[in-house]
Amino acid sequence: MTERQRFLDARDFLLASRTDYEAARRGFRWPTLENFNWAIDHFDELSRESNSPALVVRGGDGAREVRTFGELARRSSRVASYLRSLGVSRGERVLLMLPNRVELWEAMLGCMKLGAVIVPATTQLTPLDLKDRVERGGVRHVMTDVGGRAKVEATAGIQTRVLCGGAAPGWHDFDEVDSASEAFEPDGPTRATDPLLLYFTSGTTAKPKLVLHTHASYPVGHLTTMYWLGLLPGDVHWNISSPGWAKHAWSNVFAPWNAGATVVVSDFPRFSAKAALALLAEEKVTSLCAPPTVWRMLILEDLASFPQTLREAVAAGEPLNPEIIARVRDAWGITVRDGYGQTETTALVGNTPGQPVKPGSMGRPLPGCPVELVEGEITVATSPRPTGLMVGYEDDPVMTDHVMRDGRYHTGDVAEADGDGYVVYVGRADDVFKASDYRISPFELESVLLEHPAVAEAAVVPSPDPVRLAVPKAFVVLAPGFVAGRELGREILTFVRERVPPYKRVKRLEFRELPKTISGKIRRVELKTLEKEQREGGGAPDEITDGD
Repeated sequence: MTERQRFLDARDFLLASRTDYEAARRGFRWPTLENFNWAIDHFDELSRESNSPALVVRGGDGAREVRTFGELARRSSRVASYLRSLGVSRGERVLLMLPNRVELWEAMLGCMKLGAVIVPATTQLTPLDLKDRVERGGVRHVMTDVGGRAKVEATAGIQTRVLCGGAAPGWHDFDEVDSASEAFEPDGPTRATDPLLLYFTSGTTAKPKLVLHTHASYPVGHLTTMYWLGLLPGDVHWNISSPGWAKHAWSNVFAPWNAGATVVVSDFPRFSAKAALALLAEEKVTSLCAPPTVWRMLILEDLASFPQTLREAVAAGEPLNPEIIARVRDAWGITVRDGYGQTETTALVGNTPGQPVKPGSMGRPLPGCPVELVEGEITVATSPRPTGLMVGYEDDPVMTDHVMRDGRYHTGDVAEADGDGYVVYVGRADDVFKASDYRISPFELESVLLEHPAVAEAAVVPSPDPVRLAVPKAFVVLAPGFVAGRELGREILTFVRERVPPYKRVKRLEFRELPKTISGKIRRVELKTLEKEQREGGGAPDEITDGD
């Protein structure tokens, strides 16, 4: 049996068990692979079986580019030949700092075929961020567009610079790929354990870590993500995610193409809920994945007035609030399903198709994912090691040993589970805090805050208190049409007070924009520091307190 056939057998089992969670959990086994290059062994073969659209890129100016599986297979072979001609060899690091444009997918597949290690990077990187990635990631080759050119030119240590969408002195023009050979031959077999992706985490609490994945851990590991998404061959899947982050590879590359689905992406200069809802109808999208932040923007629109083509709707990146589930179900008659994973893993926990969804729960452990709660922490057993788990943190063996201790991968996330095995997210271990000796989950209070129509975003952190050690404080961003003021603040505090036990009440509230990572996650560590400083200075001048 070929390596690809083992992969396909595992995939086809999940497709056949798509709505039978118990059967999938009971019968799924990770394929045993020795030599495997997903771009050559799966994608190229898939292109011979299907020449349907593989990728649709929608631009903000109305532009629409389509590439079939065959076109991407042939073009990526040219990219592999071209990069080899520039001196890029197996195992070397290639940083890709590109927006959602066709060349990004061509380059990812081409690097994969060559055996180069891909270092994804968001276009929002600062020059200092880029310098850090080049130095710590051992990057010698960079591909970017005109928007990233100046940042790359200001960064030392780069051997090869490739520019997409233009020409410039000292740069290789990506258009030269047109003259490269389509008959690419690898210089040898790719071992499934060879490095493929080097991700820098978004750094919500500390300096970004370097997460190393292999030719198996992400391409094959994302069979769990495919299962959670509920994808089928021929589906049209749109994942709203920025390039450079793990979720982009999760749902814009591996999971949909594992299933043989079409990937739709948008390259809009600014996100517009109305434009997104129109795109869903125009592209006849059957599966949508978006972070809760996007879902919160979508439900501000009159969803019922837009044509509905979706069969599957999921959310990931941050916990999903029950309010979103209710609003989408009322408008469209479908249920948004939450899921959970990390850059270090593929999807681990999820509400899967055809299964009951408990609002507030992330779902149950996915097939092939031995997830257990140990003293409240989400952990993954590593014997046998599930395919979708990282090798480790490349530049920090001490941290790797720490998170892989005791025969488990420790996620650092705290959760609770009910009698049916449904997992409810509580928060990062660093975010959960005590108030009057009660454990407080910021996510739980944020979910209640978001039920108020005036609240668009919220973050809850501990506010130092001389009597109770800490009390919950909410930083709130208002929805359009609402104006910050003490009366509205008291109304929101009363709204929360009526819905939670006394010990969980939000005691302080401040209207303020939320600091975020460049991947869009709230940096609660900054808010904690700010609040500590404000308390030492006598409190925030515009703060509203419970009972004020």
